[in-house]
Amino acid sequence: MSTLSALIAAELAEPVDPRVAEMAAAIAAQHGAASRAVLFYGSCLRERELDGLMLDFYLIVSDYRAAYPARWLAWANGLIPPNVFPFAFKAMAAKYAVLSEDDWRQECSPAARSVSVWARFAQPARLVWAADPAAKSLAEQGVADAARTFLDLVRPAVTDAEARDPLAIWKRGLSLTYGAELRAESANRPEAIIDREPERYDAIARAAGYPQDMGIDAAKASAAVSGWRSIQRRGKWTSVARLAKASFTFAGGIDYLAWKINRHAGTAIAIKPWQRRWPLLGAVVLVPKLFSKGAVR
Repeated sequence: MSTLSALIAAELAEPVDPRVAEMAAAIAAQHGAASRAVLFYGSCLRERELDGLMLDFYLIVSDYRAAYPARWLAWANGLIPPNVFPFAFKAMAAKYAVLSEDDWRQECSPAARSVSVWARFAQPARLVWAADPAAKSLAEQGVADAARTFLDLVRPAVTDAEARDPLAIWKRGLSLTYGAELRAESANRPEAIIDREPERYDAIARAAGYPQDMGIDAAKASAAVSGWRSIQRRGKWTSVARLAKASFTFAGGIDYLAWKINRHAGTAIAIKPWQRRWPLLGAVVLVPKLFSKGAVR
């Protein structure tokens, strides 16, 4: 096992609140034998009091057809992964995203459709449920790949000074990936995240072979920055498509869509009864507001 893989495996195995592990097992039970692994991630990792919060999970399944009794849900998950579902357990609330094993491997790699998965799992996470050792290994490998993908894709776009500092690479990378999603983060959010656990990010970067004394080629750096503009445009379009899909795959999805727009754009959109009755049509009406409010550029 490489140093990077060992670091990731140790981090994923760190203990969590027992209620988190129970909730993960309950999520896995929703999809029966198709469930392979459940990962816990996000800001709730750092919270001791979970009541009143919405926990975030990713569920890896063997394949979509096996995971759903409804064929249309399998189709939607494969067309625009992941599907996202709300979940309640013992007075706690969560949402979980579903990816197949094949999509998990792809979305943690440079071949990903968007930055969404690898950018999240380059940050701390916990493996809170696994069906068997092979599923555990799959989850660990994906998270290690996510960290390497993050650093490999960001490194060409940093300045010469940033390239010498592992933490600067991480901070620049978070700024770039935030720009590729529909997020409402403050400008200093990347610094705050990295500065909370600098030793962790430094160790991951060094285990992945960074910093590298390669110098910065101006032409390559310019091409990398242009490439990131393309990644960001594609990522925001993908986010819009996922939100529109969530309006009919996510229970209460039209309200979730309005919440995302309000959170990102500072608006106060209220959902009308007809939009709840016909959520897909309601989403068609709401999505242009993402453009008019500058959420997608």
